[in-house]
Amino acid sequence: MYLTRFSYTPETWARMIDNPEDRREAARRYIESVGGKLHGFWYAFGEHDGWNLWEAPDNVSMAAVALAIGAGGAVSSMETTVLLSVEDTIEALGKAKSVRYRPPAT
Repeated sequence: MYLTRFSYTPETWARMIDNPEDRREAARRYIESVGGKLHGFWYAFGEHDGWNLWEAPDNVSMAAVALAIGAGGAVSSMETTVLLSVEDTIEALGKAKSVRYRPPAT
């Protein structure tokens, strides 16, 4: 699962005001083209204009979608966070025991 935060350019907002469009369908097509699924699409007030919740088969597939969207010029910023399931986090916690981390200068 992936959480993406994005902001449109002022030009994109101007085009959307002139011609309102439901961008969920476009987002759905992008992620489905790599074998994924769109779980949610929201607009927001604040630092980011919108949020998407995606499922993709792997990081490379999600990166391909994010790169294609970013290269399109409609967004001024886009951040993607990989979300871990509780099960994956518990597995990582177990593996963390074997990592011999040493803080700097100790």
